[in-house]
Amino acid sequence: MKARILIVDDEDIVLRSCARILAGDAYEVQTVLEPWEALRRIDDGGYDVVVLDIMMPDIDGLQVLQHVKERHPDIDVIMMTGLSQIQTAVRAMKIGAFDYLPKPFDPDELKLVVDRALERQRLLRENRALKSEAGAKYRFENIVGASAPMQAVYRLVAQCAPTHCTVLVTGESGTGKEMVARAIHYNSLRKDQPFVAVDCNTLSENLLESELFGHVKGAFTGAVSAKRGVFELANNGTLFLDELGNIPLSTQAKLLRVIQEHEFRAVGDTRIQATNVRLVAATNCDLKAMVAEGSFREDLYYRVNVFPIHVPPLRERSDDIPALAIHFLKAFCGELGRPVPRISDGALSLLVNHGWPGNVRELQNAIQRAVILAQDDDMIRQAHLASILEGAPPSGLEVPRTGEELKRIKKIAREKSVEDIEKLFVQETLKRNVWNVTRSAEAAGMQRANFQALMKKYNIRVRDTEAQADEELPE
Repeated sequence: MKARILIVDDEDIVLRSCARILAGDAYEVQTVLEPWEALRRIDDGGYDVVVLDIMMPDIDGLQVLQHVKERHPDIDVIMMTGLSQIQTAVRAMKIGAFDYLPKPFDPDELKLVVDRALERQRLLRENRALKSEAGAKYRFENIVGASAPMQAVYRLVAQCAPTHCTVLVTGESGTGKEMVARAIHYNSLRKDQPFVAVDCNTLSENLLESELFGHVKGAFTGAVSAKRGVFELANNGTLFLDELGNIPLSTQAKLLRVIQEHEFRAVGDTRIQATNVRLVAATNCDLKAMVAEGSFREDLYYRVNVFPIHVPPLRERSDDIPALAIHFLKAFCGELGRPVPRISDGALSLLVNHGWPGNVRELQNAIQRAVILAQDDDMIRQAHLASILEGAPPSGLEVPRTGEELKRIKKIAREKSVEDIEKLFVQETLKRNVWNVTRSAEAAGMQRANFQALMKKYNIRVRDTEAQADEELPE
């Protein structure tokens, strides 16, 4: 659809000139001499940009501008000014004009400023669409889980969302605490304002303070430029502090002051800035126990625990597992552009009866891996999930004591996970093809030698005696 542009000027020569400059396939241009007629057309709707002269009889351009911005704030207004009207043009910018063009102007200048206004509107439309999509995603009816424990969570979210009160979301890791925080935001009066999330577990004390409050240039080594903190970025919106229990005591004191006084000071700055954020915090720690042992401030605990919401672990709402599994199954198959397979009764029984120590996040990962393993099948079967849901850590892995050990062990665990998938892939492909290596390799879309290499890697030999004589792997 062409962008619609209205040009308003009391000089016919200016109208004809502007219309000629903007003529073409990109715009639908209309012109009008009388400001009263311009107001009528604008109120009828449908314009994207108005190019408006400041000096006109009866009604000046500033009055027309005021009318447009009050009744049609999405329309961008570009003011045309004489050389003696620059001060008036500045006033127009304060009222809400997008830009101004001093007469006489080049044709390219007019095209450029109109294109900039239309690009801004495109970005605003995309932003609104994304916010609308996010808001729809976190409506209660779109959050998976119909069990009684989750219904209790939805009721609490519905009660607190329209307020500005601070919320503390508790629950084990992987239960969906951030999902609850986003549901609160997108069902609140602040839904059109920013939602900013911070994982307090991933930052050192100095970096966390900078992340929360910002810093000025030169505040510390490496601060080569100023940075805005999340209390500024989330102003008028919602700030989600995940893993609140990991905030150091010194930072807890500063956080408490922000909550109490609604103001903060950036690291290294002398200025005090006001903030208006709705705080939603989450933790998998027992903050009350931490208060008792002195690792969490009691006054901060009562400041954040105004409206507590506990998200139950997946093992306490096993009725939701089938719906969650199907939800994740559809999502991952949609990403891969492939048909959604069914889930066999045996596979579903495994899912429902598993303990899920990693909660919803673990279920999501398990379904993703099962989709990969079942890529040549029309069903998620028990065998696809068997190695995934063993419930025990890979053998030979010790508990890490340092960050470097953790990285090393995580790498080993990832490699072990890939090996489990490869082994199960080879076994299941052979089963489907009656243990015939040639047909199995073809079905898998692999070279026979490469498929045999995987078999040899995991010491997998064909089981049928006759096939084994024909297909035995070379030693």
